[in-house]
Amino acid sequence: MIKHIEISDAELYNKIRRKEISFGGNIKLKIYGTLQCRSGKRMKRKTRIFFSSERDAIEKGYRPCGH
Repeated sequence: MIKHIEISDAELYNKIRRKEISFGGNIKLKIYGTLQCRSGKRMKRKTRIFFSSERDAIEKGYRPCGH
């Protein structure tokens, strides 16, 4: 689990390319989705969090988004 505010854009891009990050979520709403989800693209940097897998998100108490 990586908070968006704790990672640089270059480092984030590299982790996505290496498939270390596959899902994004919203800290306040406790939802997650793929990085291509339209809801995920609109999230603010301070409320966005990244997960390496769907299982990781579920274990942290997040639920899938509606999209």
